[in-house]
Amino acid sequence: MVLWVVLLCTLVSSLLGGLYVLGVFRRRRPNEPPLEKGTIPWLGYLLEFRKDSSEFLKRMQRKHGDVFTVLLGGYYFTFVMDPFCFGTIVKESRSKLDFRTNAAQLVVRVFGYKDTEATQSIVHASSTKHLMGDGLTVLTQATMESFRKLLLFNLSSGEKRVWQEENLFHYCYNIVFRAGYLALYGTEPPQGAGNKEKAEEQDRLHSNQLFQEFRKYDRLFPRLAFALLPPKDKREAEQLKRHFWNMLSVKKVWQKDNISGWISDQDQLLAENGVPEYMRDRFMFMLLWASQGNTGPTAFWLLLYLLKHPEALKAVRDEVDKVSRESGQEVKAGSPPVTVTRDMLNQTPLLDSALEETLRLVAAPMLVRAVLEDTCLRTNTGTEFTIRKGDRVALFPHISVQMNPEIHEEPHEFKYDRFVNPDGTRKDFSRNGKKLKFVNMPWGAGVSTCPGRFFATAEMKLFVFLMLSHFDLELVNEEEEIPGIDISRWGFGTMQPVRDVRFRYRPRF
Repeated sequence: MVLWVVLLCTLVSSLLGGLYVLGVFRRRRPNEPPLEKGTIPWLGYLLEFRKDSSEFLKRMQRKHGDVFTVLLGGYYFTFVMDPFCFGTIVKESRSKLDFRTNAAQLVVRVFGYKDTEATQSIVHASSTKHLMGDGLTVLTQATMESFRKLLLFNLSSGEKRVWQEENLFHYCYNIVFRAGYLALYGTEPPQGAGNKEKAEEQDRLHSNQLFQEFRKYDRLFPRLAFALLPPKDKREAEQLKRHFWNMLSVKKVWQKDNISGWISDQDQLLAENGVPEYMRDRFMFMLLWASQGNTGPTAFWLLLYLLKHPEALKAVRDEVDKVSRESGQEVKAGSPPVTVTRDMLNQTPLLDSALEETLRLVAAPMLVRAVLEDTCLRTNTGTEFTIRKGDRVALFPHISVQMNPEIHEEPHEFKYDRFVNPDGTRKDFSRNGKKLKFVNMPWGAGVSTCPGRFFATAEMKLFVFLMLSHFDLELVNEEEEIPGIDISRWGFGTMQPVRDVRFRYRPRF
C-alpha cells in the first residue's frame, strides 16, 4: 500500500511539474504586460509566429498596445513596440537583461560552438582593432583586391561590350560572399614563381565551391535556429556543419596567404585561452556566417531598388563617378579598373542613404534579452510594467520603427535620399514631435550592436561602387515587380526574396 502511495505521489508530482513547464499555471500578475499563452501548451504561438512574425506581432499590438507577453516554444517573450523604450532596454545592465544567454543557445544549435566569456571579449577586442579605424582601411584594401579577382579580372582582356545575363540575387550573393571570404580567410599561396594567375584561379574555383555549400546551409538556417527541421533536413544540416568545420579548420586556414588580422588574432587568442582546436574550427564557421550571411542579400536588394528607380540609379552613379574622377581614376575606354579606397567610400552620402534605406526596408533582426531579475519598464505614456525574471524581452524594430508611418513617410516606398539632407548631412527623425534616437536598427543596438557593421557596410558599398563604375546594368524585364520576401527569415537579419530576378550587364566602355 505504501509503495502505491509513493508511486501515485511521484506520478502526480511529475504531472504537475510537466504542466508547470508547459505553462499551464502561468497567470498574469499585477503590473505585468498583457499575457497570451495560446491554446497549445509549451508551443504557445510558436508556429503562428514562425509562419509570419510580422503579421502576428501587428495583430498582438492592435489587441494589447505596445507591450505584451506571448508564449513561444517554452519561453515567455515580452515584446516592446514603443521605440522610446528602446534606449532603456539596450542600455540596461547585464545583471538584469542579458543578451548573451539567448545568443549562446543559438550558437550551439546552429554552429556547434560553445560560447564563453573569453570568446565575447576576444571578438569585441579583435573587431574593434581590425573592423574599425586603421584596421578597416587595411581590410577594405584586401576586399578591393578580392573584387578585382572576381569581378574585374577580365575587364582588360579586350572583350567586346556584350550583354551577359544572370540571376541578380545569386550573382550578388555569390560575388560578395566570395570577396569577403577571401579577404578574411586568406588566399591560395602561389606554388613557385610566376604562378600568381594559377593561384588566383584556384581562389575563384575554391570560393565558388564553398559558396554553393554555404547556400545549402543558409536555406536550412531559419528552421534549424528554431529546432523545427524534419529528420532528413536535420541530417543534411549536420553533414554541412561537419563539412565547414573541415574546410574552415584552423589547420587549413593557417596554410593560406594574406589571412586577415581579424581571423588570425582571434584564433591565437582562443588557443591561448585553452579553447581546443576542434572548437576553434567551429568558431571559424560561426565567423563566416556572421560576416557573410547578410551582406550579399543586402547588396541584391540595393541594386534591385536602384534598377527599379532610374532617378536613384543615375544620382548614385553620378556620385561614384565624381568620387572616382576626384581621385584621379576616371573610368573610360582603355583605363585600368578603379581601385576604391576607404577614403573614397567616405565621400558617398547618396550611396550611404540608399544603403540605409535598403536596410530599413529589408533588415528585420529581433533583439532579445534574457530577464535575470524582475525589471520595471516605463513606457512613453507613463505606464509601468514589471517584466518577470526568467522571461525574454524582445524588440522587433522592423515593425515598430523602420516601417512606422509616424516616423518614415510612405514607409513601403524606396526613397534613396530619405536619410540625407541636401547638404550631405544626416537627417533627423521624430515621432509626435519628439526626436527619436533609434530610427533604423539593422545592426542591433547597445552592447549587442554588430561589431562588424563598418566592414559589412564597406563591403556592400565597395561592390555597388564597382558595379556602377564599370558596368551598364538593366533588368531583363523592365516591368519586373519587386519580389516578395521569404518570411521564414524574419528575425535573422536581411530577408531574402521568394524568387530571383533576371538582369544583364556589360562593360560601360
